[in-house]
Amino acid sequence: MPQQYPLPVFHFTVQWGGTRLGFSEVTGLTQENQAIEYRDGSFPEYSSIKMPGLRKFNNVTLKRGIVKADNEFFRWLSTVKLNTVERRDVVVSLLNEEHAPVMTWKIHNAFPVKVEGPALKASGNEVAIESIEIAHEGLELQND
Repeated sequence: MPQQYPLPVFHFTVQWGGTRLGFSEVTGLTQENQAIEYRDGSFPEYSSIKMPGLRKFNNVTLKRGIVKADNEFFRWLSTVKLNTVERRDVVVSLLNEEHAPVMTWKIHNAFPVKVEGPALKASGNEVAIESIEIAHEGLELQND
């Protein structure tokens, strides 16, 4: 039997500009280093070398059930004007069974780029879900 089990993904919190909000899904907690290929004409090998380049962060998508008269996503998106935007820090924490953070992702200087309403279906039997896609300037992972 394993000494330690992997953490489940269903128990997490999101701190949204200082306010804790409930979300059903968070995706896009991804960062990568783009590779640069370079070859000097005097290299004895006939191939290029690879070295680390710019760091790239994916947009993060947050999904939640729609609650009557809560238009926070659309209000935040409407703050985006030419070269002016309200930026927020977002903190996502994966929790253990005692509700304490085990891993925390800090998303820096986030702003909305897309808000999507629910897919409406007359024969559906699901909760109405809205989503917001945010761009940001950095993702920091902390082990708590």
